[in-house]
Amino acid sequence: MGGLALLLLFSMSCKSTKPLTSGEANPALSARKIIQRHYQTEANFKTLSGKLKINFSDGEQSQGVSVSFRMKKDEVIWISAPVGVVKARVTPESVSFYNRLQNEYFDGDFQYLSKLLGTEVDFNLVQNLLLGNAVLDLRKERYSNTIENNTYGLKPKTANQLYKILFFLNPDNFKIAKQQISQPEQGQFLTIDYKYQTVADRIIPDRINVLAEKGNLTNTIDLEYRNMEFNRNLNFPYKIPKGFKRIVL
Repeated sequence: MGGLALLLLFSMSCKSTKPLTSGEANPALSARKIIQRHYQTEANFKTLSGKLKINFSDGEQSQGVSVSFRMKKDEVIWISAPVGVVKARVTPESVSFYNRLQNEYFDGDFQYLSKLLGTEVDFNLVQNLLLGNAVLDLRKERYSNTIENNTYGLKPKTANQLYKILFFLNPDNFKIAKQQISQPEQGQFLTIDYKYQTVADRIIPDRINVLAEKGNLTNTIDLEYRNMEFNRNLNFPYKIPKGFKRIVL
Protein backbone atom coordinates (compact mmCIF):
# COMPACT_ATOMS: atom_id res chain seq x y z
CA MET A 1 0.00 0.00 0.00
CA GLY A 2 3.01 2.29 0.35
CA GLY A 3 3.09 2.61 -3.43
CA LEU A 4 -0.59 3.57 -3.46
CA ALA A 5 -0.06 6.36 -0.97
CA LEU A 6 2.89 7.77 -2.86
CA LEU A 7 1.24 7.48 -6.22
CA LEU A 8 -1.79 9.41 -5.16
CA LEU A 9 0.05 12.29 -5.33
CA PHE A 10 0.31 13.83 -7.06
CA SER A 11 14.91 29.44 -4.06
CA MET A 12 13.27 29.78 -0.62
CA SER A 13 13.73 27.59 2.44
CA CYS A 14 11.26 26.60 5.11
CA LYS A 15 12.14 29.73 7.09
CA SER A 16 10.96 31.88 4.21
CA THR A 17 7.41 30.50 4.29
CA LYS A 18 4.47 31.86 6.24
CA PRO A 19 0.87 30.71 6.64
CA LEU A 20 -1.81 32.86 5.06
CA THR A 21 -4.51 34.54 7.11
CA SER A 22 -8.13 34.76 6.09
CA GLY A 23 -10.05 37.85 4.96
CA GLU A 24 -13.74 38.58 4.65
CA ALA A 25 -15.85 37.36 1.73
CA ASN A 26 -17.50 40.14 -0.31
CA PRO A 27 -21.16 39.31 -1.09
CA ALA A 28 -21.15 41.79 -3.99
CA LEU A 29 -18.43 39.92 -5.90
CA SER A 30 -19.75 38.06 -8.95
CA ALA A 31 -18.91 34.45 -9.81
CA ARG A 32 -17.12 35.67 -12.94
CA LYS A 33 -14.86 37.95 -10.89
CA ILE A 34 -14.17 35.23 -8.34
CA ILE A 35 -13.10 32.84 -11.10
CA GLN A 36 -11.01 35.53 -12.76
CA ARG A 37 -9.19 36.23 -9.50
CA HIS A 38 -8.62 32.51 -8.96
CA TYR A 39 -6.65 32.20 -12.19
CA GLN A 40 -4.79 35.45 -11.58
CA THR A 41 -3.35 34.00 -8.36
CA GLU A 42 -2.12 30.78 -10.01
CA ALA A 43 1.55 30.26 -9.17
CA ASN A 44 3.86 30.87 -12.13
CA PHE A 45 6.95 28.66 -12.16
CA LYS A 46 8.96 26.15 -14.17
CA THR A 47 9.87 23.69 -11.42
CA LEU A 48 8.86 23.07 -7.81
CA SER A 49 10.70 20.83 -5.35
CA GLY A 50 10.92 19.99 -1.67
CA LYS A 51 9.72 17.41 0.82
CA LEU A 52 6.25 15.95 1.06
CA LYS A 53 4.98 14.22 4.18
CA ILE A 54 2.25 11.72 3.32
CA ASN A 55 -0.11 9.97 5.71
CA PHE A 56 -2.40 7.38 4.16
CA SER A 57 -5.27 5.34 5.60
CA ASP A 58 -7.76 2.97 3.99
CA GLY A 59 -9.75 2.38 7.19
CA GLU A 60 -7.89 -0.83 7.97
CA GLN A 61 -4.26 0.24 7.95
CA SER A 62 -2.38 3.53 8.11
CA GLN A 63 1.07 4.49 6.87
CA GLY A 64 3.17 7.64 6.95
CA VAL A 65 6.25 8.53 4.94
CA SER A 66 8.29 11.58 3.97
CA VAL A 67 9.33 11.73 0.32
CA SER A 68 11.27 13.95 -2.03
CA PHE A 69 8.91 15.81 -4.34
CA ARG A 70 9.68 17.36 -7.73
CA MET A 71 7.46 18.86 -10.38
CA LYS A 72 8.13 20.30 -13.81
CA LYS A 73 4.96 22.19 -14.54
CA ASP A 74 2.73 20.56 -17.17
CA GLU A 75 5.31 17.83 -17.81
CA VAL A 76 6.14 15.54 -14.88
CA ILE A 77 5.44 14.91 -11.19
CA TRP A 78 8.08 12.79 -9.43
CA ILE A 79 8.34 11.47 -5.88
CA SER A 80 10.90 9.25 -4.18
CA ALA A 81 10.92 7.67 -0.73
CA PRO A 82 14.25 7.51 1.19
CA VAL A 83 16.99 5.57 -0.65
CA GLY A 84 14.60 5.06 -3.55
CA VAL A 85 12.60 2.30 -1.87
CA VAL A 86 9.52 3.58 -3.68
CA LYS A 87 9.48 5.92 -6.67
CA ALA A 88 6.60 7.31 -8.69
CA ARG A 89 6.41 9.33 -11.89
CA VAL A 90 3.30 10.87 -13.42
CA THR A 91 3.32 12.47 -16.88
CA PRO A 92 0.46 13.55 -19.16
CA GLU A 93 0.73 10.15 -20.86
CA SER A 94 1.27 7.69 -18.01
CA VAL A 95 1.33 6.77 -14.35
CA SER A 96 4.18 4.62 -13.06
CA PHE A 97 5.65 3.53 -9.74
CA TYR A 98 7.76 0.74 -8.27
CA ASN A 99 8.17 -0.66 -4.76
CA ARG A 100 11.47 -2.32 -3.81
CA LEU A 101 9.98 -3.74 -0.59
CA GLN A 102 7.47 -5.81 -2.55
CA ASN A 103 9.46 -6.13 -5.80
CA GLU A 104 6.53 -4.90 -7.86
CA TYR A 105 5.72 -2.07 -10.23
CA PHE A 106 2.87 -0.43 -12.07
CA ASP A 107 3.21 1.24 -15.45
CA GLY A 108 0.08 2.30 -17.28
CA ASP A 109 -2.58 4.96 -17.72
CA PHE A 110 -4.70 6.98 -15.30
CA GLN A 111 -7.23 4.20 -14.75
CA TYR A 112 -5.32 3.26 -11.60
CA LEU A 113 -5.65 6.70 -9.99
CA SER A 114 -9.22 7.04 -11.24
CA LYS A 115 -10.17 3.84 -9.44
CA LEU A 116 -8.54 4.93 -6.18
CA LEU A 117 -10.03 8.43 -6.19
CA GLY A 118 -13.44 7.41 -7.43
CA THR A 119 -13.49 9.90 -10.31
CA GLU A 120 -11.95 10.28 -13.75
CA VAL A 121 -8.36 11.48 -13.39
CA ASP A 122 -5.80 12.93 -15.81
CA PHE A 123 -2.49 14.75 -15.40
CA ASN A 124 -4.05 18.20 -15.22
CA LEU A 125 -6.37 17.12 -12.43
CA VAL A 126 -3.47 15.69 -10.39
CA GLN A 127 -1.33 18.80 -10.95
CA ASN A 128 -4.17 21.17 -10.08
CA LEU A 129 -5.00 19.14 -6.98
CA LEU A 130 -1.40 19.43 -5.76
CA LEU A 131 -1.21 23.19 -6.43
CA GLY A 132 -4.53 24.26 -4.92
CA ASN A 133 -6.13 25.02 -8.28
CA ALA A 134 -9.65 24.01 -9.33
CA VAL A 135 -9.46 20.47 -10.68
CA LEU A 136 -11.74 21.47 -13.57
CA ASP A 137 -11.44 24.59 -15.72
CA LEU A 138 -13.89 27.05 -14.15
CA ARG A 139 -13.81 29.22 -17.27
CA LYS A 140 -15.64 26.63 -19.36
CA GLU A 141 -18.95 26.84 -17.52
CA ARG A 142 -21.21 29.38 -15.83
CA TYR A 143 -21.46 29.26 -12.04
CA SER A 144 -23.75 30.57 -9.35
CA ASN A 145 -22.08 31.76 -6.17
CA THR A 146 -22.91 31.91 -2.47
CA ILE A 147 -20.97 32.64 0.72
CA GLU A 148 -20.58 29.68 3.04
CA ASN A 149 -18.39 29.73 6.16
CA ASN A 150 -16.64 32.85 4.82
CA THR A 151 -15.71 31.17 1.54
CA TYR A 152 -17.04 31.75 -1.98
CA GLY A 153 -19.09 28.72 -3.01
CA LEU A 154 -19.31 28.03 -6.75
CA LYS A 155 -21.80 25.62 -8.29
CA PRO A 156 -22.35 25.00 -12.03
CA LYS A 157 -25.58 26.54 -13.29
CA THR A 158 -26.05 23.59 -15.62
CA ALA A 159 -26.11 20.22 -13.84
CA ASN A 160 -23.71 17.58 -15.17
CA GLN A 161 -25.30 14.25 -16.04
CA LEU A 162 -22.38 12.20 -14.72
CA TYR A 163 -21.20 13.98 -11.56
CA LYS A 164 -21.76 16.86 -9.18
CA ILE A 165 -19.05 19.36 -8.30
CA LEU A 166 -18.69 22.21 -5.82
CA PHE A 167 -15.83 24.65 -5.29
CA PHE A 168 -15.16 26.81 -2.23
CA LEU A 169 -12.56 29.61 -2.57
CA ASN A 170 -10.77 31.63 0.11
CA PRO A 171 -11.66 35.35 0.10
CA ASP A 172 -8.08 36.48 0.81
CA ASN A 173 -6.14 34.61 -1.88
CA PHE A 174 -8.89 33.15 -4.14
CA LYS A 175 -7.25 29.73 -3.93
CA ILE A 176 -9.38 26.65 -3.41
CA ALA A 177 -10.37 26.08 0.21
CA LYS A 178 -12.32 22.92 -0.63
CA GLN A 179 -13.44 21.12 -3.77
CA GLN A 180 -15.89 18.26 -3.97
CA ILE A 181 -16.64 15.87 -6.82
CA SER A 182 -19.35 13.26 -6.37
CA GLN A 183 -21.19 10.58 -8.32
CA PRO A 184 -24.04 9.87 -5.88
CA GLU A 185 -25.64 7.16 -8.02
CA GLN A 186 -22.40 5.19 -7.83
CA GLY A 187 -21.71 6.09 -4.20
CA GLN A 188 -18.45 7.89 -5.07
CA PHE A 189 -17.38 11.07 -3.27
CA LEU A 190 -14.08 12.99 -3.42
CA THR A 191 -13.42 15.90 -1.03
CA ILE A 192 -10.17 17.90 -0.98
CA ASP A 193 -9.41 20.50 1.73
CA TYR A 194 -6.50 23.00 1.70
CA LYS A 195 -4.40 25.25 3.89
CA TYR A 196 -1.84 27.57 2.27
CA GLN A 197 1.56 29.19 2.65
CA THR A 198 3.57 31.73 0.66
CA VAL A 199 6.95 30.77 -0.77
CA ALA A 200 8.97 33.27 -2.80
CA ASP A 201 5.84 35.44 -3.15
CA ARG A 202 3.86 32.55 -4.60
CA ILE A 203 0.84 30.94 -2.96
CA ILE A 204 1.03 27.15 -2.71
CA PRO A 205 -0.55 24.59 -0.42
CA ASP A 206 0.82 24.01 3.05
CA ARG A 207 -1.43 21.03 3.79
CA ILE A 208 -3.93 19.04 1.73
CA ASN A 209 -6.45 16.51 2.98
CA VAL A 210 -7.98 14.14 0.42
CA LEU A 211 -11.01 12.03 1.35
CA ALA A 212 -12.11 9.46 -1.25
CA GLU A 213 -15.25 7.43 -0.56
CA LYS A 214 -16.75 4.66 -2.64
CA GLY A 215 -19.55 2.67 -1.07
CA ASN A 216 -18.27 1.43 2.27
CA LEU A 217 -14.63 2.04 1.36
CA THR A 218 -12.80 5.19 2.47
CA ASN A 219 -9.26 6.30 1.61
CA THR A 220 -7.74 9.37 3.27
CA ILE A 221 -4.48 11.05 2.29
CA ASP A 222 -2.94 13.90 4.27
CA LEU A 223 -0.15 15.84 2.53
CA GLU A 224 2.18 18.37 4.13
CA TYR A 225 4.65 20.40 2.04
CA ARG A 226 8.05 21.26 3.54
CA ASN A 227 11.13 23.20 2.38
CA MET A 228 9.62 24.08 -0.98
CA GLU A 229 11.75 25.80 -3.64
CA PHE A 230 10.97 27.18 -7.08
CA ASN A 231 12.86 26.98 -10.36
CA ARG A 232 15.82 24.84 -9.39
CA ASN A 233 17.50 22.84 -12.13
CA LEU A 234 16.08 19.38 -11.55
CA ASN A 235 16.35 15.90 -12.97
CA PHE A 236 13.76 13.17 -12.64
CA PRO A 237 15.63 9.83 -12.56
CA TYR A 238 13.35 6.86 -12.98
CA LYS A 239 13.98 3.28 -14.12
CA ILE A 240 11.97 0.23 -13.14
CA PRO A 241 14.33 -2.40 -11.71
CA LYS A 242 14.71 -5.66 -13.58
CA GLY A 243 12.89 -8.69 -12.26
CA PHE A 244 10.02 -6.81 -10.60
CA LYS A 245 6.48 -8.18 -10.94
CA ARG A 246 4.06 -6.00 -12.84
CA ILE A 247 0.81 -5.01 -11.12
CA VAL A 248 -2.10 -5.77 -13.44
CA LEU A 249 -5.46 -4.09 -12.90
